Amino acid sequence: MGKRIFDIVLSLIALIPLSAVIFLFWFIVRFTSAGGGFYKQIRVGRFGSNFIIYKIRSMDAEGKVTRIGAFIRKYKIDELPQLYNILKGEMSFVGPRPDIPGYYDRLTGNNRCLLNLRPGLTGPASIKYAAEEYLLQNVENPQQYNDEVIFPDKVRLNLIYYNNQSLLMDIKLIICTLTGKLPKLYF
Repeated sequence: MGKRIFDIVLSLIALIPLSAVIFLFWFIVRFTSAGGGFYKQIRVGRFGSNFIIYKIRSMDAEGKVTRIGAFIRKYKIDELPQLYNILKGEMSFVGPRPDIPGYYDRLTGNNRCLLNLRPGLTGPASIKYAAEEYLLQNVENPQQYNDEVIFPDKVRLNLIYYNNQSLLMDIKLIICTLTGKLPKLYF
């Protein structure tokens, strides 16, 4: 079974029971805070083309995480609408997390090979940096720390994935996402 077929089948299987969860939290967010229930943002996709990523909105109009937003972020419920991005072929279950313009689309040299991958719901960098928001809150200059430490390490981890990708590796990384532990290959 190829990666794309795996993504389609798994996203369809996941969307059947999780559609109710997505709708429930969309409804709660929509009717407990100003703004829509979904958050849409432009992200860089495969081959550097932009696409719109879908999430359940977790912030208010001022950019502060709401009470329900903290809950849905903690349990990654806000990410569930990305199953639709996977079904559409804009994302995969495993790959580099889709970033805003200005990062992956500006890679140079051999690092640009990462643009050949569909962005993923999870991947080695997602697992290692699952607590990235907390990490960035505890440094003096979050933007600089992200640009000089975290992003280069994400590129390194995603290059290891690129050079070792297989359906078996994808299944292993999905399981590792649930356990929070990276395979030894990434150390």
